[in-house]
Amino acid sequence: MEPNNRIQKKRIFPFNTALLLIAGFVLLILLFIGFTAMLPSFMGKCVAVVNVDTPISIAGEQSSLFTSGYYGSEQLASTFRALDKRDDVGSVLIVFNSPGGSVVATREIYSAVKEMQKPKVSYFREEAASGAYYIASGTDYIVSDPDAITGSIGVITTFYDMSGLLEKVGINITDVTSGPHKDIGSPSRPMTEEERNITQALIEEVFGEFKQTVMQNRGSKLQPDLFAQVTDGRILSGRQAVQVGLVDQTGSKRDALMRAADMANISYTSPDDIRVCEIATHGENGAIISASSLFHLLSSYASSPKLSFQ
Repeated sequence: MEPNNRIQKKRIFPFNTALLLIAGFVLLILLFIGFTAMLPSFMGKCVAVVNVDTPISIAGEQSSLFTSGYYGSEQLASTFRALDKRDDVGSVLIVFNSPGGSVVATREIYSAVKEMQKPKVSYFREEAASGAYYIASGTDYIVSDPDAITGSIGVITTFYDMSGLLEKVGINITDVTSGPHKDIGSPSRPMTEEERNITQALIEEVFGEFKQTVMQNRGSKLQPDLFAQVTDGRILSGRQAVQVGLVDQTGSKRDALMRAADMANISYTSPDDIRVCEIATHGENGAIISASSLFHLLSSYASSPKLSFQ
């Protein structure tokens, strides 16, 4: 054999080997993707469990060295929308332990929950008050621990009058505004009666929307007379909420899990047989404090009033 032919064959051999290795690698990836896609059909559908166990806010809380932080409303809403597209998820169980929170954040999460096509069940573990109840009203069925705190249907905004303290320490604050109501809520002076009326009108508007949402979602389950009584902002136990029609039944988390499985036509002989997909709603531990977390911390003390379902 001529030397040139030997050299040519030596060059071709490594090239062919590389092609085979690449083809084999691609085949393994395709097999893995195919297996992953078929896995739910082998294992069966699951009940996705989402914990809403923090105050409801737009920003959430940034991760730090000492805490994992938690999702803001946009992240939570995206989580629910993603679950609705997952083939392996048969239904969703939302476990609440939250006092409520921001009006805007509540509505963002509620909209995503309400739009879900999959069956969804709420479980009130210890607390599902105000904004948390608002979100839960958008689910198909509500189970509450008998002693869980719920209700607190209402809206609040808080103003601080520090004028007495400022006067004692000799601090004088002067606001130059473009209009007489631009500095509503300023802590440097008492609120006027006209300003109180303006704020009250805003509160009543949002409160009316809250009540209307609950009435539309709960429908004939509500006891109208009792509902009218408890929309004064009072808290209720799970037992009392059942009587009003705000909750479908009292029970445990296992009861809620079985209800979610039933609604997804998932077969089981006991709650332990139900396949559960735990969904993260908390971040990972991170730096001691980040620039963004510092910004959110400082902005929470801003003078602008915020409406809250709390």
